[in-house]
Amino acid sequence: QVQLVESGGGLVQAGGSLRLSCAAAGRTLIDVAMGWFRQAPGKEREFVAGISWSGETTEYTDSAKGRFTISRDNAKKTLLLQMNSLKPEDTAIYFCAAKTGAIVTWDSAWNDWGQGTLVTVSS
Repeated sequence: QVQLVESGGGLVQAGGSLRLSCAAAGRTLIDVAMGWFRQAPGKEREFVAGISWSGETTEYTDSAKGRFTISRDNAKKTLLLQMNSLKPEDTAIYFCAAKTGAIVTWDSAWNDWGQGTLVTVSS
């Protein structure tokens, strides 16, 4: 089991940037994919970005492409999400997650979850 703690959320104006961090503890991260999901008010939790254990494979939801960058440092057991050109529709609670094996976009396949950090983007 991996323990995950997110940080870095806050209030930002549209067009601004935030960097989310996720600190991991517990099992060794070998062959563990990590990712970010978000849940907006009244909406289902959705996939935002994922990264393979090696860091060589990344996936993004269409709305995040070109604006968000996911990265990881396995030695530091840290996952990052750099979010640029933020839009009001990015407002949500953001969760980091981990799973064994490859990246997938459906949340039921992910095993470990953080408690979330709130991102609010104002116009």
